[in-house]
Amino acid sequence: MIVGNSDGIGLALSRRLIAAGWDVTGLSRSAADLGTHHVVDVTSPHFSEVLAGVDAVDLCVYAAGVGEIDDLGAQTRAIEVNLLGAARTLDVMVPKMLAAGGGHIIGLSSLADRLISREAPGYAASKAGLTSYLLGMDGALRPRGIAVTAVRFGFVDTKMAKSPVTPFMISVERATDVLMRCIRTRPAVVSYPRRMAVLTGTVGPLLRAGAYLRRSTG
Repeated sequence: MIVGNSDGIGLALSRRLIAAGWDVTGLSRSAADLGTHHVVDVTSPHFSEVLAGVDAVDLCVYAAGVGEIDDLGAQTRAIEVNLLGAARTLDVMVPKMLAAGGGHIIGLSSLADRLISREAPGYAASKAGLTSYLLGMDGALRPRGIAVTAVRFGFVDTKMAKSPVTPFMISVERATDVLMRCIRTRPAVVSYPRRMAVLTGTVGPLLRAGAYLRRSTG
C-alpha cells in the first residue's frame, strides 16, 4: 500500500513495484490508474475508514507530502499531511501487520528535519517530527516483526522542490532506486544523498544557534 501515489516518488514507486510483480493499493487525493486505487485526502475524516477497508499488507509506504510556503494555513496543513497523516496511517495499519505476523513500513521524511526554516516552518517541523516518530516506532515494532524505515531525502526533482537553490538534487528514478533497496534491506534510517546529509548536519546546528542569537539580541 502506498499513500500518496498519484505523482512524484509515490507514482514512480508504484510503477516499479507493479512491474516487479507486486499488487499495489494506492491512496491519494487525486486519481491514479495504477492497481487498486482510492481517492481520499489524508486529512479527511474518512481517511481512516478507507484504510480500515484495506487488507493487511506486506509493505506500507507513506509518500504523501506538501510543502507550501504561502501562509500560516499552509504551515498547519504541512503538519497535518506530513506528520499527522503518517501517524493516522500507522494507527490503522500497524495492528493489521501485527495480526499478520510482520511487515515493513517506510515513511518519506526529509533532510530538512535538521533545519529551522523561516520560509517553510511547518514543513521542517513536520519532517523533524516524522523522522523522530518513525525511528521511535521502529524501536517499538522491529522486535515484534515490523520494520520501520525513515527515508530522509534531500532535493528530489518533483513539484515539491520549490527552492531557488537545489544542491545535489536527484531524479525521481534515483529516489525510487533508493526505496527499492530499502524494501530489500529494511534499514531503520536512510539519508540520501550523503553529501546533502553532511551539509544539513553541519548547517542545521548553525541555523539553530543563529535563531537563538537573534532572539537573545533582538
